[in-house]
Amino acid sequence: MKLANTMQDTDARRLTTSMQMAFTDVVKKFDTGTVALDGINLDVRRGDFVAVVGPSGCGKSTLLRMAAGLERPTSGSVALDTESVGFIFQEPTLLPWRTVQSNVELSAELGGVSKALRRERAGEAINAVGLRDFSGQLPNALSGGMKMRVSLARALTLAPEVMLLDEPFGALDEMTRLDMQVELQRLYADKGFTAMFITHSVSEAVYLANKVVIMTARPGRIHSVVDIGFGYPRSPELRYDARFTEYVAEISASLHGSLR
Repeated sequence: MKLANTMQDTDARRLTTSMQMAFTDVVKKFDTGTVALDGINLDVRRGDFVAVVGPSGCGKSTLLRMAAGLERPTSGSVALDTESVGFIFQEPTLLPWRTVQSNVELSAELGGVSKALRRERAGEAINAVGLRDFSGQLPNALSGGMKMRVSLARALTLAPEVMLLDEPFGALDEMTRLDMQVELQRLYADKGFTAMFITHSVSEAVYLANKVVIMTARPGRIHSVVDIGFGYPRSPELRYDARFTEYVAEISASLHGSLR
């Protein structure tokens, strides 16, 4: 999915050559009077994988939607230096009458990519997510994890510089979720996109991200940012590493502290 560039002229000075996104004094107040976000300042460097955790209703998804240009801040600014953006929703949102191949081609088709080129890109993306043998299947023949792989492949067809993911694995069973985490970080290491990932799972955030942003309860503010000192790619066994457990404990404690 190609989304609108959210950069404004006044924001350009916030972005250096190493910076991909910048949230500056962002406040979001809805028409109901609810303040979802208050005073958000966050810089995301090129190539970062940033996971955002926080209690329900703290504005995590709203923050992501503003990065995509789907929401505008009430005040403050959001700068994004590219129009090459992929967005992965909580549900795969596949068209049931289109095959895996056809669903994966959809973003490139809507983007005006020629038929031959979009078929080539879709084939490469389908191979990248391990669905080569299922390209002719309809969505109703796929498991939940396979449907999410199709959603990932669809976003990859436009070779996005930025990938925005809104709790994409939340509805999956535990084993499938763990497998998808391995798949996503492998794709991230291979493709080199910048990522912002929303999740309620601290262990998922630690496994995937090089930075974990901890948010407070509504109105959402940034409580702290934790740098995760593991390289990529990451093996599944990393989850049993003592340092991994320490990161999970540290972030969990900060989350509980942010609620007080």
